[in-house]
Amino acid sequence: MRMRKKKHLEEKLADCGNKIIYMDREDKNFVTSLEQKNYIDYKEIFGNDNPVQLEVGCGKGQFICELAKQNPDINYLAVEKASNVIVDAAKLIIDENIPNVIFLRGNAEYLNCYIPDGTISRIYLNFSCPFPKKKYACHRLTNSRFLKIYKQLMTADAEIYQKTDNRNFFEYSIEELSKFGFILHNVSLDLHNSDFEGNIVTEYEKRFSEMGFPIYRLEAYLPK
Repeated sequence: MRMRKKKHLEEKLADCGNKIIYMDREDKNFVTSLEQKNYIDYKEIFGNDNPVQLEVGCGKGQFICELAKQNPDINYLAVEKASNVIVDAAKLIIDENIPNVIFLRGNAEYLNCYIPDGTISRIYLNFSCPFPKKKYACHRLTNSRFLKIYKQLMTADAEIYQKTDNRNFFEYSIEELSKFGFILHNVSLDLHNSDFEGNIVTEYEKRFSEMGFPIYRLEAYLPK
């Protein structure tokens, strides 16, 4: 179901100031628009040279905000394509005065037009849409076309962290990551009943866990 547009959305987005970078493309042709590069200047937006990590599909920002508070010496980029949602996430970091998070509004297909190659030290994929119909598999954030983008963005020792409640999507992700050459470790089929420490619970995770669904998690890296 399509989310109803917030009242005064444009004004609320404007109030977020420079906390949101808009990945808007003047060229509406997807192929040629990828040729337009508008790389982010980390020093300019964060004011330091700290490592940068990325969350793709940040929702209302609960996870990334808590992560940023726990790790003030790491900078975070958080991607969300829905303006209705990202405005809440940006307001959260403003209200809590969290300086090391910047949001990118737009589609993940454009990430390598804005993020410089080889600069992301970790990628988080939390409860991405599983797109269960096979004909929509190319839209899954662990599909090979997205893995190609991530590989381009990642540092040599970077990792991908994924969490989901959807077993079929998790199995699909394992297959795609493995075919692409990623090595998997710390794989859990029931995160909340494991000995994993330091888990930050997302909005969706809390809901699904309370409903009795197991949470699946993995870490993946490319061999050097």
